[in-house]
Amino acid sequence: MTESEKLPTLNNGQVYDWFETEVPAQEFAGKRVLLLVPDTTRTAPMPLLFDAIHRRLAPVVRKLDVMVALGTHPPMPESEICRMLGISLEDRSGRFQDVGLFNHEWQAADQLMRVGEFTEKDTREISNGLLSVHVPVLVNARVAEYDRLLVLGPVFPHEVVGFSGGNKYFFPGISGPDLLNFFHWLAALITNVEINGRKYTPVRNVVDRAAAMIPVERRCVAFVVALDGRLHGLFYGTPESAWSDAADLSARVHIKHVPRSFRLVVSCAPPMYDDLWVAGKCMYKLEPVVADGGELIIYAPHMKEISPTHGRVIEEIGYHVRDYFTKQWDRFRHYPWGVLAHSTHVKGLGTYEDGVEQPRIQVTLATGLPETVCRRINLGYRDPASLDIESYANREQEGVLLVRKAGEQLYRVRASRC
Repeated sequence: MTESEKLPTLNNGQVYDWFETEVPAQEFAGKRVLLLVPDTTRTAPMPLLFDAIHRRLAPVVRKLDVMVALGTHPPMPESEICRMLGISLEDRSGRFQDVGLFNHEWQAADQLMRVGEFTEKDTREISNGLLSVHVPVLVNARVAEYDRLLVLGPVFPHEVVGFSGGNKYFFPGISGPDLLNFFHWLAALITNVEINGRKYTPVRNVVDRAAAMIPVERRCVAFVVALDGRLHGLFYGTPESAWSDAADLSARVHIKHVPRSFRLVVSCAPPMYDDLWVAGKCMYKLEPVVADGGELIIYAPHMKEISPTHGRVIEEIGYHVRDYFTKQWDRFRHYPWGVLAHSTHVKGLGTYEDGVEQPRIQVTLATGLPETVCRRINLGYRDPASLDIESYANREQEGVLLVRKAGEQLYRVRASRC
């Protein structure tokens, strides 16, 4: 039995009771409140949570609106936002008619405002000398219209920041591209294996320091989701304190230790990962348990796109190990650093010496992307129709691991005991 299976989960009644007792309505009384939520690429019982927080706050606030903290993900039509939040057509014209529903627009310069900066000295200090650049801190200008910013989001192990959630809903959730590109590339330099599932990282330091520059009071409801989508726990406070408590619980729930590495890992992407930009999580969470020289297959027959936002750039640069970029920096430095970071995270650890790239493992796509595209972007290809997924089940002793819903649980090899 896994740690997640041992821990209790909350029923709906307990969730409503928690909001009534743990979220102090007086902190929001008479205030204009902007609620920041994830998009549909995260497992979360959002209809339940949105209804609970709306019941708690709507009677006392002056205004309650919602913004989807997209980062660079594609915008959601209002109908999809409503579906994600559990708002019916009838409710939209009824109890939720006054709730504004917004997407973050990271590329719209006129929709961003500057709240501060990181100097070259700052970034050199934060990155332990890995980077030394000036970075303006931009955030969605709409925040200036509110008295309270309230994050409502899950916490999972994360390849860029260590654990998601908390102030990550501001950066990159509703930020401009400059800081986003900086700290994603910083994470790539440190590597996914070193960052993922670590609580305090240089990138978390960047995110927290940037969020402190926002001139609006911030609060957070952070939560930890069970493997079946129910909740293990909810935490309220500042984005720093609520996130910290949730990250401690996430470390127990979402990090799975296995006794050995595997020569073959079949990592199945859930339907919510509908492009490679997000399905890359199927690699990030399992890279640590693939043996040297092994193969990881991202199995996603439903996935037919690299990225609607970044696909053109990715097809131009391909997927490569970190040193492929760092040792040819003059060639690649002008590309968006966030895209370079995604590339290295998907490809994984490896070397680049004397013009020869040597990845530690082979990453193969068994998706709706054609073989020509897979080869062009420097990833392996398998026809998903040729794979009998059940044939990979229960073969751990043979060095084969099947993960039926990959992307949110981090796997690590358990340290041997002497």
